[in-house]
Amino acid sequence: MGNPYLEAYTEEKVYIIGDSVFGVREGHTLVIVKALYGLRSSGLRWWERLSDVLIKMGFIPTKAEDDIWMREVEGRYKYIARYVDDLAIVSMDPAKITEDLEKKHGFKLKGTGPITYHLGCDFFQDQDGILCMTPKTYIQRIMDNYKKLFGTKPKQSYSSPLERGGHPKLDDTKELGEEDIKKYQSIIGALQWAVSIGRFDIAAAVMTMSKFRAAPKSGHMKRVRRIVGYLSMVLFALEWTVQIFLRWKTLSMDGRKQYMEKYWNPYHQIVHHH
Repeated sequence: MGNPYLEAYTEEKVYIIGDSVFGVREGHTLVIVKALYGLRSSGLRWWERLSDVLIKMGFIPTKAEDDIWMREVEGRYKYIARYVDDLAIVSMDPAKITEDLEKKHGFKLKGTGPITYHLGCDFFQDQDGILCMTPKTYIQRIMDNYKKLFGTKPKQSYSSPLERGGHPKLDDTKELGEEDIKKYQSIIGALQWAVSIGRFDIAAAVMTMSKFRAAPKSGHMKRVRRIVGYLSMVLFALEWTVQIFLRWKTLSMDGRKQYMEKYWNPYHQIVHHH
């Protein structure tokens, strides 16, 4: 959605004194009525605004997760999963839902259509029509940003996120300067989201290195760069893992045996040698 917070009104009593950019209103006391970015309660006000609209459309939040909404229509369920202002809609007629959001409720939607990329994840259907997801594009963006920060691509020679037996808390290397600290924090933030969208194999390493984000040392930076190098080497691992998991559930015991014989070796080679 475009400018979602401006779709809601703030309950905070906030004002500003207009400067020259306000023209004839320069020097006037201006009361803020919309839920502007930066106000403490703006996120909540937007959440309430969209919730009210979804309720009017007949949706209710699920008991397991209050940001996944559902509505039954003629024995079939429609779902809307939201993350702040990003929506993923599951429906036989999703265009009708987006049309209602735009025309009946005045929201400005952008990027509507079949799901291909959402919150850092690529979505695709395999040859059997099974919906699969992978953070491949997001990891590629991490690598592109890495090259901008350091002027080179990450090394692709690591088989694990961190070196076995290492002790980051005992690191006695030189403390990083202000600019390198920003780089360190930027990489950690990107890696944390990679964990959130499926790369659980680096969760422990990222959690460990996040402890030093306030005052990292050069040895910590070296370790974080290693994590990115590990990610770049196993870029396609999750895509294969998801496909195997989804396919596995549909197979008989004989089918699983045949699947292992057909796919396990290529998967193993891609993970370790791509």
